[in-house]
Amino acid sequence: MSKVYHLYRGGVPAKKPEEGNDKMEAKETKQETGQEYPESREELLELLKQKEAEAKEYREKMLRYAAEVENLKKSFKREKEEYFKYALETFMKELLPFVDNLERALEAAKQSNDVKAIVEGIELTLKGLLQTLEKFGLKQFEVAIGEIFQPELHEALAVEETHEHPEGAVVRTFQKGYTLHERVIRPALVAVAKKPQEKKTPEETGEEIKNS
Repeated sequence: MSKVYHLYRGGVPAKKPEEGNDKMEAKETKQETGQEYPESREELLELLKQKEAEAKEYREKMLRYAAEVENLKKSFKREKEEYFKYALETFMKELLPFVDNLERALEAAKQSNDVKAIVEGIELTLKGLLQTLEKFGLKQFEVAIGEIFQPELHEALAVEETHEHPEGAVVRTFQKGYTLHERVIRPALVAVAKKPQEKKTPEETGEEIKNS
């Protein structure tokens, strides 16, 4: 009597591979992958010991490399801190002569009545200071009276009514501006012109004209 196999139960069962075929397939797999698999328990244990030793060696290398990277980070951090700590050393050395000159000018002002000579000395010191600052990219800029207000260069502190200049023009400078490498680090403080309001006559305001 023939056996009946239901399709919903998996259909016809696959044939059990023969032992000889398994060995041939395993042999072919070894040849394809180039790996030798242990054939006995002792070989398997030996292979496990070998892999454990390799894993331990790799772990030690990883920890050593991680420690070296951490040391490099700390070294870079120290160097960075040292750099920023003394980055302005050259700049400061350039400023020291002007500090000396100002101290001498102050001492001379206490002992002398020659105001003109003191003023000339201070002016020379200031001029030299500005020239030194320019060497490091810092420049001073003035605003010409009548120049149109520019928000990227100017900061308005006041508005003055005037007929002498067009509305929006600079009419007074309270403080000069500075740029560092062409970037504005302090805008000039100015007053801006505004058109004066026209005075209305009594008729325009609706007020009655009083007879004197």
